[in-house]
Amino acid sequence: MTQGATKMKPLNGIRIVSIEQFGAAPYGSMFLADLGAEVLKIENLAAGGDPARHLGPYFLGENDSQYFQTWNSNKRSVALDLKSPEGRAGLERLVAGADAVMNNLRGDKAAPAGLDYASLSRIKPSIVCLHLSAYGRDNSRASWPGYDYLMQAESGLMDLTGDPDRAPARMGAPSIIDHATGLTAMVGLLSGIIQARSTGIGCDVDTCLFDVALHQLGYSATWYLNEGHKATRQTRSSHFAVTPVQTFPTRDGWIFIMCMTDRFWQALVQRLDNPDIGRDPRFAEAASRTAHRAALTELLDADFRRHDTDYWMRTLGGVLPIAPVLDIGQALDNPFLQESAMIGTMDHPARPGLRLLANPIKINGQRLAQSPCPAAGADTGQALGCR
Repeated sequence: MTQGATKMKPLNGIRIVSIEQFGAAPYGSMFLADLGAEVLKIENLAAGGDPARHLGPYFLGENDSQYFQTWNSNKRSVALDLKSPEGRAGLERLVAGADAVMNNLRGDKAAPAGLDYASLSRIKPSIVCLHLSAYGRDNSRASWPGYDYLMQAESGLMDLTGDPDRAPARMGAPSIIDHATGLTAMVGLLSGIIQARSTGIGCDVDTCLFDVALHQLGYSATWYLNEGHKATRQTRSSHFAVTPVQTFPTRDGWIFIMCMTDRFWQALVQRLDNPDIGRDPRFAEAASRTAHRAALTELLDADFRRHDTDYWMRTLGGVLPIAPVLDIGQALDNPFLQESAMIGTMDHPARPGLRLLANPIKINGQRLAQSPCPAAGADTGQALGCR
């Protein structure tokens, strides 16, 4: 019998203590909480808790916001001042009953704060200590502050984003590197827990925003490191080596076409109004299409402009890889999101039926249930009273 994901979650029984704020670490630990782990979010009430609670413009009563809830569903909030003797004693009590302790402090802060394996293994040898920082803990930048957009700048990602005749640009969606780093950190943390459960010995796990941003260069980094090939910004968000893989204008908007194979290219030319495009010897093979990209783009532009976006989606949807280019409102109002259940709701005390994106993971075909993170410190007594 298939059990609903809300009843049996894969990480039930795992306990994580997290000293976290803002985006990267909270995004990653939210996945653990949504998947059933008990995530105890440590907040310092004297400092107002996670600063994300105070970021507007859309607030949820006092000391809470939609910005904060975006990254903190299903967590519990524990109030501790880790710089005080009482707070440190409380943390050690939580560590004794936890599988892992994670933090997103600056790289030079974790060890002096006693959050590394050398410190916490004295309490529990199997504890896993995850460190998510800006630049890592073992280099000359360990003390540097850092944020998502800085990493996009220095990693080369900004130089690859946008049209060639424009200034370098960051990726449009907020917190892309934060999110990627949070997920990378969770892979490392869960790997450490698996090892600790089989050996009884924990470890330090490190990742950082800079390393993850650099890793997103993918094959463009491999090309440069081995061949000296320097990838550059491409017109219309084109693929570096394959065409037509880019945006095209329609009568009323834009579409993105991805003919990554000859099969998809043939499917496209069979459905264009201009049959001469498919018969042109310049476009017969993938390499020659790329060599004559500008000429091909001009011909395809003229063909795609003859009809509106809906026509091309009806004609090419499911036949070859195609998508409409939507603004954020159109993207979130897309009826397909209702079919795929990617819009969820949770009952926040200040906003019943608060709508938000569902977790993209399904278990046994069901989305993961989400509940709001409570007021800062709401779970302190209960968390410290159990092991």
